[in-house]
Amino acid sequence: MESPFPCRSERNTDPLQVAIIIPARYASSRFPGKPLTPLKGVSGLEKSLVHRTWEATSRVRGADLVVVATDDQRIVDEVQSFGGETLITSSSCKNGTERCAEALLKLDEQYDLVINVQGDAPLSPPEFIESLIDALTGSDHPQVVTPVLRCDGEILSRFQRDREEGRVGATTVVFGQGGNALYFSKEIIPWCDRQYSAGELTPVFHHVGIYGYTREALKWYSSTEAGKLELQEGLEQLRFIEGGVPITCVEVEAHGRNFWELNNPSDIKYLEQELKSLNIK
Repeated sequence: MESPFPCRSERNTDPLQVAIIIPARYASSRFPGKPLTPLKGVSGLEKSLVHRTWEATSRVRGADLVVVATDDQRIVDEVQSFGGETLITSSSCKNGTERCAEALLKLDEQYDLVINVQGDAPLSPPEFIESLIDALTGSDHPQVVTPVLRCDGEILSRFQRDREEGRVGATTVVFGQGGNALYFSKEIIPWCDRQYSAGELTPVFHHVGIYGYTREALKWYSSTEAGKLELQEGLEQLRFIEGGVPITCVEVEAHGRNFWELNNPSDIKYLEQELKSLNIK
């Protein structure tokens, strides 16, 4: 399939402008009000999920803007209370990528690259996001990039426990030799036929819910309808794959940190334990 995007060489040679957008939706069907969920750090101080995500994101090097995009005044008030910047977007946005596309439009499309940091991942190290900026500005010129993290036995067991207890949890991904994603799923892919011990690496990759896009890729996404796979899995990134737009997977390392997102209320205790172990106040 012919790429719907222009070659990067057709653009001017000015430094690329990078915006980090944190889409935050209050009316989540599985976890209403999730961005405002309080999380305690090592000091016992409670900060909202969106606040902790903002703090983690603000340490990223190479970004020209960090902004929370939301359709809810309660989230606007919370972000402004800790000095963050917000953009009001439509309640009709079906997912974070659509919200990022609308936010980019409101920013007059002045940014060349957008990093979508899902507002439920306060344990994301800045290096995860910096790796996407590096990939987008590198010589391969990908249009869409996302980080992937190889699971060890302990994290894989968390995936398995969520499935066994009927929770829709984190996402896995499989990709080809060139790094382009073949499929994302809320199921565990590929199938594992044995148990793995804590610390032992597995063939399963955890998809970290962060995306990097070029301006052209976001504009394409917002003009394209959701496909059957996106609707079936409830995974926004599948719209790119169904439309023939490659997603480049960037493998990242946790360097001893346990990465997890706040997918369900049962994850709160785990995230608070990790915040304490990382000595985050």
